[in-house]
Amino acid sequence: MKQIIGLSRSRPRVVLAVAALCVLLSTVVGALTSDRLTAGGMYPESAESVRAERILGERFGAGSPDVLLLVKPRDTRQPVDAPAVAAAGKSLTGAARRAAPVHYVSSFWDGDPAMRARDGRSAVIAVKYRGDEKEVGEAVERLLPSVLGEQGPVTVSAAGSSAVLDALQEQSHRDLLRAELLTAPLVLLLLILVFRSLLAALLPVLVGVLSVTTTSALLGTLAMVTPVSVFALNIASALGFGLAVDYSLFMVTRFRSELDSGAATAAALRTTLATAGRTVAYSAVAVSLSLAALLVFPTMFLRTVAFGGILVTLLSALATWVVLPAALALLGRRLRTGTAPRSSDVKRSVDRATSWVWSASARLVRRAPALVAAAVTVLLLTLAAPFPAVSFAFPDDRALPAGTAVRAASDSARRDFPQLFAPRIAVVLPGAAAGRQGWAGTENYARSLSRVPGVRQVDTATGTLTRGDRHPPAPTAVRSFINGSDTWLNVTLTGDRVLDALAAVRDVSAPVPPLMGGDAAHLQDTKTALADRLPAALVWVAASMFVLLFAFTGSVLVPLKAILLTGLSMTAALGAMVFIFQEGHLQGLVGSFTPVAATDIMMPILVIAIAFGLSMDYEVFLLSAFRESYLALGDNSAAIEAAVRRTAPLITSAAVLIIVVFLGQASSPVVPLKIVGVGMVLTIVLDVTVMRILLAPALMHLAGRANWWAPAPLSRLHGRYGLAET
Repeated sequence: MKQIIGLSRSRPRVVLAVAALCVLLSTVVGALTSDRLTAGGMYPESAESVRAERILGERFGAGSPDVLLLVKPRDTRQPVDAPAVAAAGKSLTGAARRAAPVHYVSSFWDGDPAMRARDGRSAVIAVKYRGDEKEVGEAVERLLPSVLGEQGPVTVSAAGSSAVLDALQEQSHRDLLRAELLTAPLVLLLLILVFRSLLAALLPVLVGVLSVTTTSALLGTLAMVTPVSVFALNIASALGFGLAVDYSLFMVTRFRSELDSGAATAAALRTTLATAGRTVAYSAVAVSLSLAALLVFPTMFLRTVAFGGILVTLLSALATWVVLPAALALLGRRLRTGTAPRSSDVKRSVDRATSWVWSASARLVRRAPALVAAAVTVLLLTLAAPFPAVSFAFPDDRALPAGTAVRAASDSARRDFPQLFAPRIAVVLPGAAAGRQGWAGTENYARSLSRVPGVRQVDTATGTLTRGDRHPPAPTAVRSFINGSDTWLNVTLTGDRVLDALAAVRDVSAPVPPLMGGDAAHLQDTKTALADRLPAALVWVAASMFVLLFAFTGSVLVPLKAILLTGLSMTAALGAMVFIFQEGHLQGLVGSFTPVAATDIMMPILVIAIAFGLSMDYEVFLLSAFRESYLALGDNSAAIEAAVRRTAPLITSAAVLIIVVFLGQASSPVVPLKIVGVGMVLTIVLDVTVMRILLAPALMHLAGRANWWAPAPLSRLHGRYGLAET
């Protein structure tokens, strides 16, 4: 590493040429491999519900359909059983079968009357393909281009889980490009305002482009051998660009400060790397450690997001350490050229306003720390109040913008074929169909299930049960519900409390150990898996952050306080997210979306992991300044006030820049991306305002000299290995 850094000083043109080549190659590779990413990966692979769905497909040719082809006559006066329409429907049914090996294709034109709408003006073809999520996705991608749109006398549109995932993937790619085109110019304008130099402002943007394009290429390449979530790319792009800009801001600011003090270019670069560069390195470690907590969760979605986030964070730090110094060495004092006089006046006005706010806040906190701490705590607890009412769900077609084709098809299918969207539990009973006694036990079990509150009906090989009453089975029921000695029951639920109904179904005594599948079981299994791993993730984050902050401060109390306060801030942001996205408030502010009375199950964990790392990033700068001021002044209160004044402009500028980046993601019409963007903006705003300006300084005033206490062995350890920003 030292040799590489040395090369950036001695041969900066070579380093910059290699960086430019990396950007070019990465852009090409990223463009060629981006379609390999997937929008799935939400379920734990070892979950009971996943095994149940696999058995349903392999043994019974059953399970939730991957795609629904919604077929409507172009002549709205014709019914779907008109001769020309029926011929087209049969042709489409055959095309669905030929696209890839199938578990089943169910169509009105193949004799299933449930696949026709009541008014006879539309019908659906339900298809379930063989294979894993990636293979099914590829099958659907082959099918849809050949059947969608006008097909002779009919018009075809697509709904269903795989069609939704495909649409989410395409929309996410478009949103990523739009966000980059939107935020990059805004960030550049803000950097010009901060630096008052076009050259200086361009450097952070170029570092961000390098880290993001390289990460995009690496994720796309990885997706060629293993599933990678498309959201990993979107989140890594926003996070990487924001961090690269922030890190470069710290470095360029320190470098120009050294030049202003009269240092030569080489000396200024050495000092910059030894101070701001070291802080950047440990900030990258903090963010990476926080994201690494996602690796303990057993879902492809969270693990690939973690991998993408860690990768882009480390690449941003590496580019800041290697490529940026090469540019600084080459440009030297020319970074002062190109100053815009008009922006200088604006910048000075902004600086004065920011400095006044932070200074006034510091004086207020110094005079009444207990009152400030109490008031801010009440505010944060108020914001957190909606969080206990959180209800979790997976994103479905309603996560798409209302105007998209798949969303429109899904809305139409949900209206005309409500039975296809009713919540279900697939109860797989291995060996339960063996012998007369086995059948009797299965029948009694099915009858008991039909009487469970929240259960509408239970479909079995021998008929449909409603509150214990039996109705005749469909002609194909025996074939579709029995394979050898194995059978399964299709339990249709009513209402929205599907997890309560699932729990009640699980409580019913079964003749053999059952396997529960279906959306409700997927949700419950995922909730259980995440809850089981959450304590380990929290312990990992807290322990790693404690070690990092102790290394910067030499204190035991300060890291503990920082971790607890950051947790409070995260909870407040999560409460606000529930208020907005679960309850459907503030759409005029955050953009239109469809509330579903639930929160995406993955998003709170994801926001916490990213935001915690960024929060520690700002904490490192503030606490290291506290520590340095305390050692210089010897007075706790004076040190806190001095540190707040010193770090205010830099932290404010860094926060505003990264907020702009995540606002680009918050503008996405895809609900999961919007949740992450809005959640990150909320956490950063709370962190940089009430946390850094008010609550953290107030508690430090109250703690006094105890802020810097540590047991003697730890003090000696810090004296030898501790770190400080100077």
